[in-house]
Formats: sequence, C-alpha cells, structure tokens
Amino acid sequence: MKKIALIGASGFIGSALRQEALARGHKVTALVSQPGKLAAAPGLTVEGVDVNDTGALASALEGHDAVLSAFSGHAQGDVLAYYLQGFRSIVAATRKARVPRLLVVGGAGSLEVAPGVQLLDTPQFPAAYKPTAEGARLALNLLREQSELDWTMLSPSAIIAPGERTGKFRLGGDQLLTDQDGNSKVSVEDYAVAFLDELEKPAHSRQRFTVGY
Repeated sequence: MKKIALIGASGFIGSALRQEALARGHKVTALVSQPGKLAAAPGLTVEGVDVNDTGALASALEGHDAVLSAFSGHAQGDVLAYYLQGFRSIVAATRKARVPRLLVVGGAGSLEVAPGVQLLDTPQFPAAYKPTAEGARLALNLLREQSELDWTMLSPSAIIAPGERTGKFRLGGDQLLTDQDGNSKVSVEDYAVAFLDELEKPAHSRQRFTVGY
C-alpha cells in the first residue's frame, strides 16, 4: 500500500486513476481545485489546493510516497499557458516536498508516427486538441531536463475513451501503438491499470512510455 497524492483527481483520467488506486488498497489524497466535487470514500482524503501556489502544494504533498499528476488546463481560456504554469509548479512542489516519485499523465501528440515525425505535427491532428498536446509535449521536455527527479510519463493511445477494464494491452516507448486495423486506442480504465502497475512495479524511471491495444 502506498500513500498517493493525486492532482486532478476529479477529471476524466484522474477519476479513473483515483478509482483504480483505491481498488488496489492505496491511500489517496485527492488534490483538486473544487473539493466539493468529490464524495468521501474509504481510503480517500480530499483537499482543495491551487496548483499555482507552489508553497501550499508542497505542504500538501509532504509525506506521500508518490505524486500522480492528471493536471490539465482543458477548462481554461489559454490552455497551454495555464497548463505549463501549473505543471512547473507541480514539479517544483514535488521536489520541495521531497516526494520520491512523480508519475504524469502525458499526451499522444508527442508520440512518433514515423521516424522523427510526431503525431502532433501531422496535418490530420485535430486543431482543438493542439494546445493540450503541445503542453504535454513541453512538459515531457521539461521532465527530461530534471536531473534529480524520479519521473515517469505515460502517454495514452491517440484515442482514450470510457470502455472496459480488460487488463490486456501492450506497452511501448516513444512510438504510437496501433492495432492490426491501424487504430490507436485504449480505454481509460486500462490506461489506469497500466499507470498503477508502473507505480507499484517501476519499470520506466525517467522515461516516457505508452499503452494501447
């Protein structure tokens, strides 16, 4: 059992991570901007925190075994700027609180579809998702510059949607995974399984990896 601080615990992917972590018996501190959104549950503590208040965030993170970041800026006007500011604060707070591990929800946009060509830079990448994808790509670059932080980023497949928790999927590195029909997808439930597997049995220290069918 680990004591986990989960940032963005009420969001789409954050909710799946929260449910998977609690089902596995971990103690979860949900750090959210609107604590009223989350109901109490066994093993769950809910705290309101502003990720941009690095000092307050560091205090909230102290004493945890790992920080799981499902932080996103989807609801903001300037998604990219908001996300990067918040993400930098999360990295700084994790270091300040001396939490040994940081696991981050990444994006599919920075995965390669051909040598040297990332999905985000292809013509068919949806414009609506570009700010979020660019933020996740810059966050990955920022993590790769960290010499003292034990980080891991998990990028989903191109399509991540509600589905089944099958526990059957493939893991990859920096290349987009596709099935035999050329589709790149994973359920949010199986994404959470892969994410919590990495927490419990670290295999990608200071690396980004991906999950898909």
